[in-house]
Amino acid sequence: MTTFTERPSANVDVANIARIYDYYLGGLYNFEVDRQKAERIRSVLPSVELLARANRDWLRRSVRFLLAQGIDQFVDLASGLPTMNNTHEVAHARNPRARVVYVDCEPSAVLHGEDILADEPLVAMIEADGREPEQVWSHPRVRELIDLSRPVGLIMGGLLVFVDDKDDPAALLAAYRDACAPGSYLSVSHLSDDQADAETRTQVARMSDAYLAGVGQRLYVRDREAIAAWFEGMELVEPGLTLMADWRPDPGLDVDAQTPSRVLGYGATARVR
Repeated sequence: MTTFTERPSANVDVANIARIYDYYLGGLYNFEVDRQKAERIRSVLPSVELLARANRDWLRRSVRFLLAQGIDQFVDLASGLPTMNNTHEVAHARNPRARVVYVDCEPSAVLHGEDILADEPLVAMIEADGREPEQVWSHPRVRELIDLSRPVGLIMGGLLVFVDDKDDPAALLAAYRDACAPGSYLSVSHLSDDQADAETRTQVARMSDAYLAGVGQRLYVRDREAIAAWFEGMELVEPGLTLMADWRPDPGLDVDAQTPSRVLGYGATARVR
């Protein structure tokens, strides 16, 4: 006798970090509990929405750059929801055959993502912890869609900010680098406040506390020197490690970042030799 197992549903009673991010981006996959937490976070860092949008702009530019280098398969680690002109939408606008796997460890985000991508045969959303590379690479959908014998584009726009120093983010980046074929690229963005004024640094610290209290996730803030050290053994593409707003900007098209948020994140793309 066959028994029917009902598909689990996303938890909409507890705030979710992916849906909070979607709210800041102007998306529709968020609920009142997410919006309430998002506004509490905004109360301690008023420019947090612009920071989120600047990070998404950086991601879009990074994906377009990788496409121009011939990359046609992407893994987006700690991706959040696949909404608001995310990796697969940018990629498919230029290459409809590009393959994309979104990775997130939060079950509700994955359930939402699976629904969003139900009609996308070349795109998958998987539940895996990006801090465990073997967990990612061994997933059946990754093995189905991603050919690691060929160059791949890894997007780390939402991963390393959640990795504690004791868990060695440099070693994590190196593990992903070593799994990729030569000619692959790793695109990384990260929260930073080393160019911020004292008031903004205080706001960033309060934002980190608010995320921990609101959704149980601590954000780690690092300076440029610490982030730059992670790219050993790779070739940084021009213009190197810069503020996100300064990484191959689209004049007149990106978020107006002339606010404290402009200096709150670095971005870079590196080629695997």
